[in-house]
Amino acid sequence: MISLKFGFIPLTDCAPLAVALERGCFRKFGLDVTLSKEASWANIRDKVAVGALDGAHMLAAMPIAASLGIGAICKPMITACSMDLNGNGVTVSTELYERMLEADPEAAQEVPMTARALKKVIDIDKAQGKQRMSFAMVFPVSTHNYEIRYWMASAGIDPDEDVRLVVIPPLQMVENLRAKHIVGYCVGEPWNARAVLEGIGRTVITSYEIWNNKPEKVFGVNLDWAERNVAAHKATIMALIETAQWMDQPEHRSEVVDILTANDYVPAPVEVVNMSITGTFKYAAAEEPRSLPDFNVFYRYGATFPWRSHAEWFITQMYRWGQIDRVIDIRQAAATVYRSDIYREVAGELGIPCPTVDYKTEGTHEGPWLLETATQPITMGCDRFFDGKQYDPSAVLAYLGSFQVKNLQIALQDLSVCNA
Repeated sequence: MISLKFGFIPLTDCAPLAVALERGCFRKFGLDVTLSKEASWANIRDKVAVGALDGAHMLAAMPIAASLGIGAICKPMITACSMDLNGNGVTVSTELYERMLEADPEAAQEVPMTARALKKVIDIDKAQGKQRMSFAMVFPVSTHNYEIRYWMASAGIDPDEDVRLVVIPPLQMVENLRAKHIVGYCVGEPWNARAVLEGIGRTVITSYEIWNNKPEKVFGVNLDWAERNVAAHKATIMALIETAQWMDQPEHRSEVVDILTANDYVPAPVEVVNMSITGTFKYAAAEEPRSLPDFNVFYRYGATFPWRSHAEWFITQMYRWGQIDRVIDIRQAAATVYRSDIYREVAGELGIPCPTVDYKTEGTHEGPWLLETATQPITMGCDRFFDGKQYDPSAVLAYLGSFQVKNLQIALQDLSVCNA
């Protein structure tokens, strides 16, 4: 047995790690795994970087950012396995929602809800000379940061000028909303449902509705660790893929809930965790839950494959919001971190279908479709953006330039040197 220690944040999408441990899948592949519950994404990043953890449940953009030196650490990291699709939501305080409803009743009742009503409230506050409202996300290079910014900017809100965006660990979101330190946040489950259950928040849109079947978490390791521990790394990916297959069978979802709650992986009531894991979502305390069968996707739609086009999308958002201020080769950076080559080796040994391409468009499928550029055809899910945009990884600069609200720190023409 190879002894390994992996980190996780107590969110429902830590489930592949928790279930792989509790159901003996790690042991099946010769691994003696210990899981370490961490308090923040910064802890995850730092402990993996220094070797205190062998690998971890990571934000999809985190290994990219670490490899590029965005933030406090510059350490080459990779991912060869995506852990899930979707799973987040944007929640506002009940007081703010009432203001949105008063400012623009039609916009505040849209499904999915745009940020148009919020824009009206912000404009009213500006006219009255009030301070900017504070919203939270979980980490600067998180999917949550890019999602809440995308949602706001689509309505003409500049998230760097019109509001304050602060970093708060997931477990502290609800308490900060209750204390009125913030008026809203973007976080993963169960911390949207928890605010709704307590009657202090209303979820206005889920990440699935912002971008259908978007990448969310990955399993990340240091590059040097992966090179020194090839067999252990591949065995870990095998265990996670097999676990994801099992978890995505509807008849197993209740057992997933039991594992997450009975073993305190996610410190939330069973009914809260059960909601999203079993495919429903409650937006407001007074409303009945709505069916969202794809709120958590762990294996379907090629969910475990590390698409390099997804990595490039995250890099476009890092540029869009001023996190990268130098010229890099976007394609090369994505390919260095998102290791589809390792995934294909593992998939071949497991005998599972696997894409034979690394890139795909987004926003071009309104319903299920068939990926035929694979070892066996793979049924894929819809991939719409709620604002109707389309993303073509062969034209990343045109995509980046298409956004009206952005905070570029480098001219697009300069980027064209490496990204023609």
